[in-house]
Amino acid sequence: MDGQGSPWAHCGLLGPLHIGAVNLDEPASVAPKIRTVLAMLCAHPNQVIPVSALIRELWSEQPPVSALRTLQTYILNVRKLLSQVAGREPLEIAEDVLVTRAGGYSLQSSGLRLDWLDFMQLTDHGRVKLQAGDSDAGIRLIEEALGLWRGSAFADVPTGPVLESRRLLLEESRLDAVEALVNAKIEAGLHQEVIAELASLTSEHPFHEGLHAQYMRALALNGRRARALEVFGRLRTRLVNEVGIEPGYPLQQLQLKILNSHTTKYLPLAAG
Repeated sequence: MDGQGSPWAHCGLLGPLHIGAVNLDEPASVAPKIRTVLAMLCAHPNQVIPVSALIRELWSEQPPVSALRTLQTYILNVRKLLSQVAGREPLEIAEDVLVTRAGGYSLQSSGLRLDWLDFMQLTDHGRVKLQAGDSDAGIRLIEEALGLWRGSAFADVPTGPVLESRRLLLEESRLDAVEALVNAKIEAGLHQEVIAELASLTSEHPFHEGLHAQYMRALALNGRRARALEVFGRLRTRLVNEVGIEPGYPLQQLQLKILNSHTTKYLPLAAG
């Protein structure tokens, strides 16, 4: 098997679970319970996943009497799957890739490309470029990172407490990246380009103040101050009526700046 610089397979968690050889377009078919096991391993590469954690993820607090034996069968099936993808013998996979450790199992990530890790790395690099003033490179990197998403994280994976927590973390990281990208585009004078996307995002995330702030700012900079104030009013009504809170101070300050501004040349972005 090749080293880290030459991946032999890819595993996608940013959407429906996807496992396949790097040089093949067609992913392997995976049964639901095995998707859960594989997702647990791919979400925690190079870590020992305790047997107890895998059993709890698969069957919650009511595992069957045969849980341990069934889990061992699932691990065997994952090894066969990886063997098929890698073109190697299952015994080699057991020795080098999906290894048995004291109390659990560990997926060795050398040569395995994980889309969620690529997403995190590209996003981090993009933020560094933006902070250094290279908006073109920063925007390009974050767009590439967001392009890795094929739907909701773990879209077709039956999740337990661990994967659900990881799913929420990844989805929040996705929103953070979207906010960073939109802000960078607005700063680069591309505010008109992001209005339609923000309209969709604020509809999808009706209580997300950061996205609403971005939307208000883009609208105001595009000369649509009345529409920007309408966005604020609708969010405020929704927050007060359904959650019982007022919009945060940064968003209120942005509303005042839009109200009092005689020019839309510069509107600081409210924090989310």
